[in-house]
Amino acid sequence: MQILVTIALIVIGVLLFEFIIFAHEFGHFITAKKSGVQVNEFALGMGPKIFGFKKGETQYSLRLFPIGGYCAMEGEDQSSDNPRAFTNAKIWKRMIIIVAGAVMNILVGFLLMFIVVVQMPGYESTIVQQFAPNAYTANSGLQAGDKITSINGYPIWNTKDLQFAVQTLQVSDVDPKSVTVYKQDCCSELYRLCYNLANGTDLIGREISKDEVQKISEVLTDGTTQINKVDNKEQAYSILKTTTDKIYSTLGVTDKAKYKYPEIEVRDSRQRFTADVTVERGGEKTELEQVQFYSYYASEEDAENNKASVGIDFYVEPVEKNFFTVLEQTGSQTISLAKTVWHSLIMLVQGRFSFNDLSGPVGMTKAVSMVASEGLKVNFASAVNNIVFIMALITVNLGVVNMLPFPALDGGRFLFLIIEAIIRRPLPRKFEYIVNGVGLAILIMFIIAISVKDVWQLITGTFPTIS
Repeated sequence: MQILVTIALIVIGVLLFEFIIFAHEFGHFITAKKSGVQVNEFALGMGPKIFGFKKGETQYSLRLFPIGGYCAMEGEDQSSDNPRAFTNAKIWKRMIIIVAGAVMNILVGFLLMFIVVVQMPGYESTIVQQFAPNAYTANSGLQAGDKITSINGYPIWNTKDLQFAVQTLQVSDVDPKSVTVYKQDCCSELYRLCYNLANGTDLIGREISKDEVQKISEVLTDGTTQINKVDNKEQAYSILKTTTDKIYSTLGVTDKAKYKYPEIEVRDSRQRFTADVTVERGGEKTELEQVQFYSYYASEEDAENNKASVGIDFYVEPVEKNFFTVLEQTGSQTISLAKTVWHSLIMLVQGRFSFNDLSGPVGMTKAVSMVASEGLKVNFASAVNNIVFIMALITVNLGVVNMLPFPALDGGRFLFLIIEAIIRRPLPRKFEYIVNGVGLAILIMFIIAISVKDVWQLITGTFPTIS
Protein backbone atom coordinates (compact mmCIF):
# COMPACT_ATOMS: atom_id res chain seq x y z
CA MET A 1 0.00 0.00 0.00
CA GLN A 2 2.82 2.37 0.91
CA ILE A 3 4.43 1.73 -2.49
CA LEU A 4 1.19 2.66 -4.27
CA VAL A 5 0.91 5.86 -2.22
CA THR A 6 4.51 6.77 -3.07
CA ILE A 7 3.95 6.07 -6.77
CA ALA A 8 0.79 8.20 -6.70
CA LEU A 9 2.68 11.11 -5.12
CA ILE A 10 5.48 10.80 -7.69
CA VAL A 11 2.95 10.85 -10.52
CA ILE A 12 1.24 13.91 -9.01
CA GLY A 13 4.60 15.66 -8.67
CA VAL A 14 5.61 14.90 -12.27
CA LEU A 15 2.23 16.01 -13.63
CA LEU A 16 2.37 19.27 -11.67
CA PHE A 17 5.92 19.92 -12.86
CA GLU A 18 4.91 19.30 -16.47
CA PHE A 19 1.88 21.56 -15.96
CA ILE A 20 4.27 24.32 -14.86
CA ILE A 21 6.41 23.84 -17.97
CA PHE A 22 3.33 23.62 -20.17
CA ALA A 23 1.98 26.88 -18.76
CA HIS A 24 5.28 28.68 -19.34
CA GLU A 25 5.62 27.53 -22.94
CA PHE A 26 1.91 28.04 -23.58
CA GLY A 27 2.38 31.68 -22.62
CA HIS A 28 4.94 32.04 -25.39
CA PHE A 29 2.81 29.94 -27.76
CA ILE A 30 -0.52 31.73 -27.43
CA THR A 31 0.97 35.24 -27.59
CA ALA A 32 3.06 34.25 -30.60
CA LYS A 33 -0.04 32.91 -32.36
CA LYS A 34 -2.05 36.03 -31.49
CA SER A 35 0.83 38.21 -32.71
CA GLY A 36 0.98 36.46 -36.08
CA VAL A 37 4.35 34.79 -35.41
CA GLN A 38 4.80 31.35 -36.94
CA VAL A 39 5.23 28.56 -34.38
CA ASN A 40 7.00 25.55 -35.88
CA GLU A 41 6.70 23.20 -32.90
CA PHE A 42 5.11 23.14 -29.47
CA ALA A 43 6.61 20.32 -27.40
CA LEU A 44 6.02 19.04 -23.90
CA GLY A 45 9.01 17.15 -22.55
CA MET A 46 12.49 16.77 -24.02
CA GLY A 47 14.35 14.09 -25.96
CA PRO A 48 12.91 11.60 -28.45
CA LYS A 49 9.33 12.15 -29.59
CA ILE A 50 6.78 9.67 -28.21
CA PHE A 51 3.98 10.84 -30.46
CA GLY A 52 2.74 14.00 -32.08
CA PHE A 53 0.54 15.52 -34.75
CA LYS A 54 0.61 18.52 -37.01
CA LYS A 55 -2.17 21.04 -37.17
CA GLY A 56 -1.75 23.87 -39.60
CA GLU A 57 1.85 25.04 -39.54
CA THR A 58 2.61 23.76 -36.03
CA GLN A 59 3.90 20.36 -34.95
CA TYR A 60 2.58 19.34 -31.50
CA SER A 61 4.79 16.80 -29.70
CA LEU A 62 4.99 14.81 -26.50
CA ARG A 63 8.59 13.84 -25.80
CA LEU A 64 10.13 11.15 -23.65
CA PHE A 65 11.73 12.98 -20.73
CA PRO A 66 9.33 15.03 -18.55
CA ILE A 67 11.96 17.63 -17.68
CA GLY A 68 10.97 20.58 -19.82
CA GLY A 69 9.41 21.66 -23.08
CA TYR A 70 9.70 24.33 -25.73
CA CYS A 71 7.89 26.59 -28.15
CA ALA A 72 9.99 26.80 -31.34
CA MET A 73 9.18 29.96 -33.28
CA GLU A 74 10.34 30.69 -36.81
CA GLY A 75 13.39 32.94 -36.78
CA GLU A 76 13.78 32.82 -33.00
CA ASP A 77 17.39 31.61 -32.98
CA GLN A 78 18.36 32.09 -36.60
CA SER A 79 17.87 34.49 -39.47
CA SER A 80 14.73 34.08 -41.54
CA ASP A 81 13.22 35.85 -44.52
CA ASN A 82 9.77 34.68 -43.48
CA PRO A 83 7.66 37.83 -42.83
CA ARG A 84 6.01 35.95 -39.92
CA ALA A 85 9.32 35.11 -38.27
CA PHE A 86 9.82 36.17 -34.67
CA THR A 87 12.68 38.51 -35.58
CA ASN A 88 10.47 40.30 -38.11
CA ALA A 89 7.60 40.97 -35.70
CA LYS A 90 7.14 44.43 -34.22
CA ILE A 91 9.27 44.98 -31.17
CA TRP A 92 6.33 45.43 -28.78
CA LYS A 93 4.90 42.10 -29.95
CA ARG A 94 8.22 40.36 -29.34
CA MET A 95 8.35 41.88 -25.84
CA ILE A 96 4.91 40.51 -25.02
CA ILE A 97 5.84 37.06 -26.35
CA ILE A 98 9.03 37.01 -24.25
CA VAL A 99 7.43 38.02 -20.94
CA ALA A 100 4.33 35.84 -21.45
CA GLY A 101 6.09 32.73 -20.13
CA ALA A 102 6.99 34.36 -16.82
CA VAL A 103 3.50 35.87 -16.51
CA MET A 104 1.96 32.43 -16.96
CA ASN A 105 4.28 31.05 -14.26
CA ILE A 106 3.06 33.68 -11.81
CA LEU A 107 -0.57 32.96 -12.72
CA VAL A 108 -0.02 29.23 -12.18
CA GLY A 109 1.67 30.06 -8.87
CA PHE A 110 -1.46 32.01 -7.89
CA LEU A 111 -3.68 29.05 -8.84
CA LEU A 112 -1.59 26.54 -6.88
CA MET A 113 -1.37 28.89 -3.91
CA PHE A 114 -5.15 29.30 -3.98
CA ILE A 115 -5.53 25.52 -3.71
CA VAL A 116 -3.39 25.57 -0.58
CA VAL A 117 -4.81 28.75 0.99
CA VAL A 118 -8.49 27.94 0.49
CA GLN A 119 -8.09 24.79 2.61
CA MET A 120 -6.64 26.64 5.60
CA PRO A 121 -9.05 27.09 8.54
CA GLY A 122 -7.85 30.65 9.11
CA TYR A 123 -4.98 33.05 8.56
CA GLU A 124 -2.56 35.11 10.59
CA SER A 125 -1.87 38.83 10.49
CA THR A 126 1.40 40.64 11.17
CA ILE A 127 0.01 42.36 14.29
CA VAL A 128 1.69 41.30 17.52
CA GLN A 129 -0.91 39.84 19.87
CA GLN A 130 1.23 38.65 22.79
CA PHE A 131 4.74 37.52 23.63
CA ALA A 132 6.18 34.22 24.78
CA PRO A 133 7.30 34.47 28.43
CA ASN A 134 10.98 34.34 27.41
CA ALA A 135 10.63 36.66 24.40
CA TYR A 136 13.66 38.79 23.52
CA THR A 137 11.68 41.12 21.26
CA ALA A 138 9.44 42.14 24.17
CA ASN A 139 12.25 43.91 26.04
CA SER A 140 14.04 45.37 23.03
CA GLY A 141 11.35 47.55 21.50
CA LEU A 142 8.42 45.53 20.16
CA GLN A 143 5.01 45.91 21.84
CA ALA A 144 1.67 44.12 21.71
CA GLY A 145 -0.54 45.77 19.08
CA ASP A 146 2.38 46.65 16.80
CA LYS A 147 1.77 45.89 13.12
CA ILE A 148 5.12 44.86 11.63
CA THR A 149 5.56 46.41 8.17
CA SER A 150 9.25 45.80 7.47
CA ILE A 151 12.35 44.11 8.90
CA ASN A 152 15.70 45.53 7.79
CA GLY A 153 13.87 47.13 4.88
CA TYR A 154 12.23 43.87 3.74
CA PRO A 155 8.45 44.54 3.28
CA ILE A 156 6.27 42.42 5.56
CA TRP A 157 2.82 41.74 4.11
CA ASN A 158 2.05 38.39 5.75
CA THR A 159 3.49 35.76 8.07
CA LYS A 160 5.46 34.14 5.24
CA ASP A 161 7.31 37.43 4.79
CA LEU A 162 7.80 37.61 8.54
CA GLN A 163 9.24 34.09 8.72
CA PHE A 164 11.58 34.66 5.78
CA ALA A 165 12.82 37.99 7.13
CA VAL A 166 13.53 36.54 10.58
CA GLN A 167 15.10 33.30 9.33
CA THR A 168 17.54 35.23 7.14
CA LEU A 169 18.71 37.60 9.89
CA GLN A 170 22.42 37.64 10.61
CA VAL A 171 23.75 36.99 14.09
CA SER A 172 25.96 39.54 15.80
CA ASP A 173 27.59 40.17 19.16
CA VAL A 174 25.74 42.41 21.61
CA ASP A 175 26.74 43.97 24.91
CA PRO A 176 26.57 41.06 27.39
CA LYS A 177 26.16 43.48 30.32
CA SER A 178 23.31 45.51 28.88
CA VAL A 179 19.98 45.90 30.67
CA THR A 180 18.23 44.31 27.69
CA VAL A 181 20.27 41.11 27.91
CA TYR A 182 19.88 41.05 31.70
CA LYS A 183 16.09 41.27 31.40
CA GLN A 184 16.14 38.52 28.78
CA ASP A 185 18.09 36.32 31.20
CA CYS A 186 15.64 37.06 34.03
CA CYS A 187 12.68 36.06 31.85
CA SER A 188 14.49 32.98 30.54
CA GLU A 189 15.36 31.80 34.07
CA LEU A 190 11.76 32.18 35.20
CA TYR A 191 10.62 30.27 32.11
CA ARG A 192 13.17 27.52 32.81
CA LEU A 193 11.96 27.29 36.41
CA CYS A 194 8.32 26.85 35.36
CA TYR A 195 9.31 24.38 32.63
CA ASN A 196 11.21 22.23 35.13
CA LEU A 197 8.35 22.36 37.61
CA ALA A 198 5.83 21.35 34.93
CA ASN A 199 7.97 18.51 33.55
CA GLY A 200 9.81 17.14 36.60
CA THR A 201 9.39 16.23 40.24
CA ASP A 202 12.84 17.09 41.51
CA LEU A 203 12.07 20.68 42.55
CA ILE A 204 9.15 20.19 44.96
CA GLY A 205 9.11 16.42 45.25
CA ARG A 206 5.79 15.79 43.53
CA GLU A 207 4.04 16.03 40.21
CA ILE A 208 1.93 19.11 39.62
CA SER A 209 -1.54 19.09 38.08
CA LYS A 210 -2.69 20.69 34.85
CA ASP A 211 -4.55 23.32 36.82
CA GLU A 212 -1.36 24.16 38.71
CA VAL A 213 0.56 24.35 35.43
CA GLN A 214 -2.01 26.85 34.17
CA LYS A 215 -1.75 28.91 37.33
CA ILE A 216 2.05 29.12 37.36
CA SER A 217 1.95 29.97 33.63
CA GLU A 218 -0.25 32.95 34.44
CA VAL A 219 2.14 34.03 37.19
CA LEU A 220 5.07 33.59 34.80
CA THR A 221 3.42 35.71 32.09
CA ASP A 222 2.59 38.47 34.56
CA GLY A 223 6.12 38.48 35.99
CA THR A 224 7.92 38.54 32.64
CA THR A 225 5.61 41.29 31.41
CA GLN A 226 6.61 43.41 34.38
CA ILE A 227 10.30 42.69 33.82
CA ASN A 228 10.03 43.80 30.20
CA LYS A 229 8.77 47.22 31.33
CA VAL A 230 11.55 48.15 33.77
CA ASP A 231 14.69 50.04 32.82
CA ASN A 232 17.35 48.76 35.21
CA LYS A 233 18.80 45.47 36.45
CA GLU A 234 17.87 45.95 40.09
CA GLN A 235 14.17 46.26 39.33
CA ALA A 236 14.32 43.31 36.94
CA TYR A 237 15.89 41.01 39.53
CA SER A 238 13.52 42.21 42.23
CA ILE A 239 10.57 41.20 40.06
CA LEU A 240 12.30 37.86 39.32
CA LYS A 241 12.48 37.13 43.06
CA THR A 242 8.89 38.21 43.66
CA THR A 243 7.65 36.11 40.75
CA THR A 244 9.65 33.09 41.98
CA ASP A 245 7.97 33.43 45.39
CA LYS A 246 4.53 33.58 43.74
CA ILE A 247 5.25 30.51 41.59
CA TYR A 248 6.22 28.38 44.60
CA SER A 249 3.41 29.83 46.69
CA THR A 250 0.92 28.79 43.99
CA LEU A 251 2.19 25.23 44.46
CA GLY A 252 1.85 25.42 48.22
CA VAL A 253 5.54 26.01 48.98
CA THR A 254 5.80 29.09 51.20
CA ASP A 255 9.03 28.32 53.05
CA LYS A 256 11.69 30.26 51.12
CA ALA A 257 14.39 28.07 52.64
CA LYS A 258 13.17 25.20 50.47
CA TYR A 259 14.11 26.84 47.18
CA LYS A 260 16.67 29.14 45.67
CA TYR A 261 16.24 32.14 43.43
CA PRO A 262 17.56 31.72 39.89
CA GLU A 263 20.97 33.30 39.38
CA ILE A 264 21.81 35.50 36.41
CA GLU A 265 25.06 34.48 34.77
CA VAL A 266 27.25 37.27 33.40
CA ARG A 267 29.06 36.12 30.27
CA ASP A 268 31.89 37.67 28.34
CA SER A 269 29.94 37.68 25.08
CA ARG A 270 26.41 37.22 23.81
CA GLN A 271 25.08 36.58 20.31
CA ARG A 272 21.75 37.87 19.12
CA PHE A 273 19.88 38.14 15.84
CA THR A 274 19.08 41.83 15.58
CA ALA A 275 17.13 43.93 13.09
CA ASP A 276 15.71 47.37 12.52
CA VAL A 277 11.95 46.92 12.55
CA THR A 278 9.29 49.28 11.23
CA VAL A 279 5.85 49.03 12.83
CA GLU A 280 2.53 50.82 12.80
CA ARG A 281 1.79 51.82 16.39
CA GLY A 282 -1.24 53.87 17.28
CA GLY A 283 -1.83 54.70 13.63
CA GLU A 284 1.69 56.07 13.16
CA LYS A 285 4.86 54.70 11.64
CA THR A 286 7.48 53.87 14.26
CA GLU A 287 11.10 52.85 13.65
CA LEU A 288 12.58 50.40 16.17
CA GLU A 289 16.35 50.05 16.02
CA GLN A 290 18.27 46.89 16.89
CA VAL A 291 15.33 44.75 18.01
CA GLN A 292 16.73 41.48 19.34
CA PHE A 293 15.06 38.24 18.26
CA TYR A 294 15.08 35.02 20.23
CA SER A 295 18.42 33.24 19.87
CA TYR A 296 19.00 29.61 20.86
CA TYR A 297 21.09 26.53 20.11
CA ALA A 298 19.19 23.84 18.22
CA SER A 299 21.52 21.08 19.43
CA GLU A 300 24.47 20.38 21.69
CA GLU A 301 26.70 20.33 18.62
CA ASP A 302 25.51 23.83 17.69
CA ALA A 303 26.19 24.99 21.23
CA GLU A 304 29.73 23.63 21.10
CA ASN A 305 30.30 25.37 17.76
CA ASN A 306 28.57 28.54 18.96
CA LYS A 307 26.13 28.28 16.05
CA ALA A 308 22.96 30.03 17.14
CA SER A 309 19.51 29.75 15.56
CA VAL A 310 16.74 32.34 15.52
CA GLY A 311 13.05 32.05 16.30
CA ILE A 312 9.92 34.19 16.38
CA ASP A 313 9.06 34.66 20.05
CA PHE A 314 5.64 36.29 19.79
CA TYR A 315 2.15 35.42 18.62
CA VAL A 316 0.19 37.37 16.00
CA GLU A 317 -3.49 38.18 15.75
CA PRO A 318 -5.66 35.86 13.63
CA VAL A 319 -7.43 36.91 10.43
CA GLU A 320 -10.99 35.81 9.81
CA LYS A 321 -11.47 33.55 6.81
CA ASN A 322 -13.90 34.83 4.19
CA PHE A 323 -14.05 35.24 0.41
CA PHE A 324 -12.01 38.44 0.44
CA THR A 325 -9.32 37.26 2.84
CA VAL A 326 -8.90 34.06 0.81
CA LEU A 327 -8.15 36.11 -2.30
CA GLU A 328 -6.01 38.59 -0.36
CA GLN A 329 -3.94 35.83 1.23
CA THR A 330 -3.57 34.00 -2.08
CA GLY A 331 -2.31 37.10 -3.88
CA SER A 332 -0.15 38.22 -0.98
CA GLN A 333 1.51 34.84 -0.49
CA THR A 334 2.10 34.38 -4.22
CA ILE A 335 3.85 37.74 -4.39
CA SER A 336 5.77 36.80 -1.25
CA LEU A 337 7.17 33.75 -3.06
CA ALA A 338 8.45 36.03 -5.82
CA LYS A 339 9.96 38.39 -3.24
CA THR A 340 11.61 35.44 -1.51
CA VAL A 341 13.20 34.24 -4.75
CA TRP A 342 14.43 37.72 -5.67
CA HIS A 343 15.90 38.50 -2.25
CA SER A 344 17.48 35.04 -2.10
CA LEU A 345 19.27 35.83 -5.36
CA ILE A 346 20.48 39.13 -3.89
CA MET A 347 21.77 37.35 -0.79
CA LEU A 348 23.49 34.79 -3.02
CA VAL A 349 25.37 37.63 -4.73
CA GLN A 350 26.17 39.10 -1.31
CA GLY A 351 27.71 35.81 -0.27
CA ARG A 352 25.12 35.05 2.42
CA PHE A 353 24.21 31.84 0.58
CA SER A 354 26.82 29.47 -0.79
CA PHE A 355 26.94 27.10 -3.76
CA ASN A 356 25.90 24.25 -1.42
CA ASP A 357 22.62 26.07 -0.73
CA LEU A 358 21.60 25.87 -4.39
CA SER A 359 19.61 23.01 -5.89
CA GLY A 360 19.00 21.79 -9.42
CA PRO A 361 16.54 19.26 -10.85
CA VAL A 362 17.88 16.48 -8.60
CA GLY A 363 17.66 18.65 -5.51
CA MET A 364 14.15 19.82 -6.36
CA THR A 365 13.04 16.23 -6.84
CA LYS A 366 14.47 15.35 -3.45
CA ALA A 367 12.79 18.37 -1.87
CA VAL A 368 9.43 17.32 -3.29
CA SER A 369 9.86 13.80 -1.91
CA MET A 370 10.83 15.20 1.50
CA VAL A 371 7.79 17.48 1.82
CA ALA A 372 5.58 14.64 0.60
CA SER A 373 7.02 12.34 3.27
CA GLU A 374 6.42 14.97 5.94
CA GLY A 375 2.83 15.35 4.76
CA LEU A 376 2.23 11.60 4.82
CA LYS A 377 2.88 11.69 8.56
CA VAL A 378 -0.51 13.44 8.72
CA ASN A 379 -2.43 12.03 5.76
CA PHE A 380 -2.37 11.68 1.96
CA ALA A 381 -4.16 15.02 1.42
CA SER A 382 -1.52 16.80 3.48
CA ALA A 383 1.22 15.23 1.35
CA VAL A 384 -0.50 16.42 -1.82
CA ASN A 385 -0.89 19.93 -0.39
CA ASN A 386 2.80 20.02 0.46
CA ILE A 387 3.63 19.05 -3.12
CA VAL A 388 1.26 21.71 -4.46
CA PHE A 389 2.92 24.36 -2.30
CA ILE A 390 6.45 23.40 -3.33
CA MET A 391 5.31 23.44 -6.96
CA ALA A 392 3.91 26.94 -6.43
CA LEU A 393 7.35 27.95 -5.18
CA ILE A 394 9.03 26.29 -8.18
CA THR A 395 6.78 27.93 -10.77
CA VAL A 396 7.19 31.40 -9.25
CA ASN A 397 10.93 30.70 -8.99
CA LEU A 398 10.98 29.78 -12.68
CA GLY A 399 9.10 32.95 -13.61
CA VAL A 400 11.42 35.25 -11.64
CA VAL A 401 14.72 33.57 -12.54
CA ASN A 402 13.80 33.25 -16.22
CA MET A 403 13.40 37.05 -16.44
CA LEU A 404 16.89 37.74 -15.11
CA PRO A 405 18.89 39.75 -17.69
CA PHE A 406 21.19 36.84 -18.50
CA PRO A 407 21.90 35.59 -22.05
CA ALA A 408 19.70 32.68 -23.21
CA LEU A 409 17.10 33.42 -20.53
CA ASP A 410 13.92 35.28 -21.44
CA GLY A 411 15.21 38.20 -19.41
CA GLY A 412 18.35 38.35 -21.54
CA ARG A 413 16.29 38.34 -24.73
CA PHE A 414 14.06 41.05 -23.28
CA LEU A 415 17.14 43.15 -22.49
CA PHE A 416 18.23 42.92 -26.12
CA LEU A 417 14.76 44.13 -27.15
CA ILE A 418 15.02 47.10 -24.80
CA ILE A 419 18.40 48.00 -26.31
CA GLU A 420 16.91 47.62 -29.78
CA ALA A 421 14.05 49.96 -28.84
CA ILE A 422 16.51 52.55 -27.48
CA ILE A 423 18.93 52.58 -30.42
CA ARG A 424 16.05 52.14 -32.91
CA ARG A 425 17.71 49.33 -34.78
CA PRO A 426 18.22 45.61 -34.10
CA LEU A 427 21.49 44.39 -32.69
CA PRO A 428 23.60 42.34 -35.10
CA ARG A 429 21.89 38.94 -35.22
CA LYS A 430 25.20 37.12 -35.26
CA PHE A 431 26.24 38.90 -32.08
CA GLU A 432 22.93 38.07 -30.43
CA TYR A 433 23.14 34.40 -31.41
CA ILE A 434 26.72 34.10 -30.13
CA VAL A 435 25.89 35.77 -26.81
CA ASN A 436 22.81 33.59 -26.30
CA GLY A 437 24.79 30.49 -27.29
CA VAL A 438 27.52 31.26 -24.77
CA GLY A 439 24.88 32.02 -22.13
CA LEU A 440 23.13 28.72 -22.80
CA ALA A 441 26.42 26.82 -22.52
CA ILE A 442 27.14 28.50 -19.16
CA LEU A 443 23.65 27.66 -17.90
CA ILE A 444 24.00 24.02 -18.93
CA MET A 445 27.38 23.72 -17.20
CA PHE A 446 25.95 25.42 -14.12
CA ILE A 447 23.00 23.03 -13.98
CA ILE A 448 25.32 20.05 -14.42
CA ALA A 449 27.56 21.30 -11.59
CA ILE A 450 24.59 21.79 -9.26
CA SER A 451 23.19 18.37 -10.18
CA VAL A 452 26.54 16.71 -9.42
CA LYS A 453 26.57 18.54 -6.08
CA ASP A 454 23.00 17.39 -5.33
CA VAL A 455 23.85 13.77 -6.14
CA TRP A 456 26.96 13.94 -3.97
CA GLN A 457 24.97 15.33 -1.05
CA LEU A 458 22.42 12.54 -1.44
CA ILE A 459 25.15 9.88 -1.54
CA THR A 460 27.00 11.29 1.47
CA GLY A 461 23.84 12.04 3.44
CA THR A 462 24.59 15.76 3.64
CA PHE A 463 21.49 16.92 1.73
CA PRO A 464 19.63 19.51 3.86
CA THR A 465 16.70 18.05 5.76
CA ILE A 466 13.40 19.55 6.86
CA SER A 467 13.71 20.70 10.44
